[in-house]
Amino acid sequence: MDKNINSISKLSTADLLNNKNNTAPAGSADFAKELKSALNEVNEIQQDKEKAIADLATGQVKDLHQAALAIGKAETSMKLMLEIRNKALSAYKEISRTQL
Repeated sequence: MDKNINSISKLSTADLLNNKNNTAPAGSADFAKELKSALNEVNEIQQDKEKAIADLATGQVKDLHQAALAIGKAETSMKLMLEIRNKALSAYKEISRTQL
């Protein structure tokens, strides 16, 4: 997820609105790919958390510290993903309120 910020395509709102055909802008495929990758990463972290919790519940945990770290990492990654979702929804609502 450490991509260079300059690689993001520079499209103005007018460019997006004047796009007559319904094809996606060039950078949107990359954005969708990165978003899917991030979601998959968060999913893997959540699965690690579930395994750590199950190991704690059954007494099979080998290292309590590692289990606590997995749970904390999962919590933090989920909060970050929720904030990204909230910002995206807010941006979408702002764009939809824009009068043409």
